[in-house]
Amino acid sequence: MKRLIYVSTVLLLAGTYEPALAQNAKRVVITGIDTSKKPGDDFFKYANGIWSDTARIPASQTGVGSYSFMNYPQRLRMQAILDSIAKSNYPAGSLEQKVGDFYASGMDMTAIDKRGYDPIKPLLARIDAVADVPALLKLVADEQKAGNGSIIGFRIGPDNRRSTVNIAQFRQTGIGLPERAYYVKTDSSTLAIQKAYQNYLTRLFELTGTDAPTAQKNAVATYDLEKQLAMSHRTNIELRDVQVNYNKLAVADLAKKQPALNWPTLLNNLGARVDTINVGQPGYYDKLNALLTTVPLANWKTYLKAHALTNYANYLSQPFVDASFAYAKTLTGQAVKKTRAEEMVQAVDGALGEALAQLYVKKYFPDEAKRRMRVLVDNLKKAFEVRIDRLDWMSDSTKTKAKEKLYAFTEKIGYPDKWRDYSAVTVKRDAYFENQLLAEKNDYQHDLAKLGKPVDRTEWHTTPPTVTAYNNPPLNEIVFPAGILQPPYFDVNADDALNYGGIGMVIGHEITHSFDDQGAQYDKYGNVRNWWQPADYAKFKAKTQQVIDQYNQFTVLDSVHVKGALTVGENTADIAGVAIAYDAFKLTEQGKSNTKLDGFTPDQRFFISVARIWRVKTRDAYMGMYVNTNPHSPAKWRVNGPLMNFTPFYNAFNVQPGDKMYKPEKDRISVW
Repeated sequence: MKRLIYVSTVLLLAGTYEPALAQNAKRVVITGIDTSKKPGDDFFKYANGIWSDTARIPASQTGVGSYSFMNYPQRLRMQAILDSIAKSNYPAGSLEQKVGDFYASGMDMTAIDKRGYDPIKPLLARIDAVADVPALLKLVADEQKAGNGSIIGFRIGPDNRRSTVNIAQFRQTGIGLPERAYYVKTDSSTLAIQKAYQNYLTRLFELTGTDAPTAQKNAVATYDLEKQLAMSHRTNIELRDVQVNYNKLAVADLAKKQPALNWPTLLNNLGARVDTINVGQPGYYDKLNALLTTVPLANWKTYLKAHALTNYANYLSQPFVDASFAYAKTLTGQAVKKTRAEEMVQAVDGALGEALAQLYVKKYFPDEAKRRMRVLVDNLKKAFEVRIDRLDWMSDSTKTKAKEKLYAFTEKIGYPDKWRDYSAVTVKRDAYFENQLLAEKNDYQHDLAKLGKPVDRTEWHTTPPTVTAYNNPPLNEIVFPAGILQPPYFDVNADDALNYGGIGMVIGHEITHSFDDQGAQYDKYGNVRNWWQPADYAKFKAKTQQVIDQYNQFTVLDSVHVKGALTVGENTADIAGVAIAYDAFKLTEQGKSNTKLDGFTPDQRFFISVARIWRVKTRDAYMGMYVNTNPHSPAKWRVNGPLMNFTPFYNAFNVQPGDKMYKPEKDRISVW
């Protein structure tokens, strides 16, 4: 029976693939291979070394290359759109008027500099007027609604146990450094970041007229309070625990346990009149409750001023912008500030993202790309089904559930079918700070309106021009924005080997996220519910532990190790993503042939494409932060890690014992 199922699925796959594109006159030619490197020693360097040795990171950027760093050239594209629109007159209320005037208002640094910090003087005065903790929490709630978050991490999102309904969610927050560890580590790099952050806070206070000794004192008080809050934070690794981070609690019970927070009043002030909430990290709110009763009110007011200043610094005059960059420079290694135009493109994308996206899509995203992507996604899903059927460690009953989940996916490609309405946002050409504030308030009300309502499964959580892709487990969806549907990921002129090694690998990666250490805990409806046979799940956990153990051995920046437990989900998706994409590719005409192009076999072209989509070069300071905070492995290990576990790669490049990437076949990890 299993044999018959497998054969029929393969025949279905073979019938759905488009013909190879090698005959295309504009086909993509592979160049820049470093033949002085053995593929089996360091495939990342073999495929990308010549580029890496000559690539220069723009002074205003933290890295260069593909994936997220492709957003730099994307911003230049959108800048050209905005420059053109901002010079023209459009009807009031049109999306062109909104994005054009928003951009122009931020580009007018003469007007912004003239205002200095006047825009936030009323807020600083309100903080000064706070007389007790209830008034403090009222101000915190009011500012949360204006996009100025501080000690309350509030959002609206699907209930993990009932994913069709949106509920109020609270998470740990309250700190200014990237994560908890930055407050406790004592290595020279971290100490430099701590000092730079405190200098930043000091400078912000000085810019509001505070004398230097008091400004420094304020910075220390803020930092010390943040450090106390940070000690209650779960680590980035602990935050991966889906079960532990679900704590649906009665507001009445929380009010008794954490009286200083006065939850009923706090929720009322936030506009969230509910009886239950999910508190992701209750320990944080226990600590916050205690500190509200022990830390002097004056220190809390200083803290709120500091967070208001850091939140709004880049909306104020040039000295505030410069202070913000001085800190970022230490944190990320970025050499010089981004141009004001690039900063403003990011600002428009953040404030009016789907309005700007409509203009981008019209100019840069062909419908043909969307159509071909749907074919690729369907083919990758079918290839994954074959792999599920062939698993020797999973029972038939769990396989059935896995395939049900696989075919319950929603795929979003390119851009939304329904664009977001920004009619509530009035944009003025001479009021940048107010434009930002109104956009933030609109975002808050947009999200608040979802509370208690059915989840809108058409909504997107990234803007279409962004170079990214994501899997959203509560909605059981995979999303591929228009931004990533370009070379090196996807190219209408490329042969199948390059497209399957490129966007095919990304599709396989995102599909696998529904079956990684976190995604595997969600059922086909997006609910956290066990659909596994116990013995199967135990075997799955053992396999993901192998992934953790292996990636813990990989190093970056000489002696810094990849955090296997932090990156396990992404690494599992990378390992399976390559395998799924390869299986799908082998069913194309090109994948079945041995015809060389540019001197490379189809399989070799496939693996070179896998390496090229992670062609990235970063600054060391940025990489230091990345390893500590990012759930993805560094680019080198997104290539070498999966490939050293994949036997067809060994065959394609004749990888032998003694090669640095060689692993005995019994030690090669295969999860899916």
